[in-house]
Amino acid sequence: DMIERLQGFPDTVVAISARGYVTRSDYERVLIPQVKQALDRHGKIRCYYELGADFSGFEPGAAWEDFKLALEYLSRWERIVVVTDVDWIRLAINTFRFLVPGEIKVFATTQSAEAREWISAIPGSAPSSA
Repeated sequence: DMIERLQGFPDTVVAISARGYVTRSDYERVLIPQVKQALDRHGKIRCYYELGADFSGFEPGAAWEDFKLALEYLSRWERIVVVTDVDWIRLAINTFRFLVPGEIKVFATTQSAEAREWISAIPGSAPSSA
């Protein structure tokens, strides 16, 4: 799979890493079931999405699934963090962030520890680095 599930996150966090070329079937096999499971258990969920240096793009069908998934559960996304050094992804997120009522942050790959801390933090609590 070009999408893999990451371990060591709270139950409310859907955590995945994408590499290579991500297809619609990667989404259908890995991401969508994980999101639906999390939504069954929790009112609000979070997403940790890591796009490594070897990430080369999305099949148009995968990008569409991504968009549909985001819109369908818009009010239930509490926090989304994207960890990437891919410029066009960072730009796209900054362009569309106004659509999402929850918080969205983008971190560089070297900041993945901070990204994990932010996505796992209890809302309203001060970060431990403060």
